[in-house]
Amino acid sequence: MSSGQESILSEYETDTSQTSKLLRKFKETPFVPIGIAGFAMVVGYGLYRLKHRGDMKMSLHLIHMRVAAQGFVVGALTCGVLYSMFQEYVVKPKE
Repeated sequence: MSSGQESILSEYETDTSQTSKLLRKFKETPFVPIGIAGFAMVVGYGLYRLKHRGDMKMSLHLIHMRVAAQGFVVGALTCGVLYSMFQEYVVKPKE
């Protein structure tokens, strides 16, 4: 192995804690946990509204809940892609 590969492997092996790996991933891609949290909030709100849906059919309520959850996740991922493109092409100095 070359010295460059050894330094990369040794750096990766020192960061073995699950929480530190998770925090590192959240810092690299901040919109993924936002999308997951938004999905959970939409599902929680939909389950809460399930009791108070009135005369709306169950299938229609579930379709609305699915569309809202998917929309939030796709929106968060789109924001994440735009954020990473901004960081890559605008903030990062050209070499």
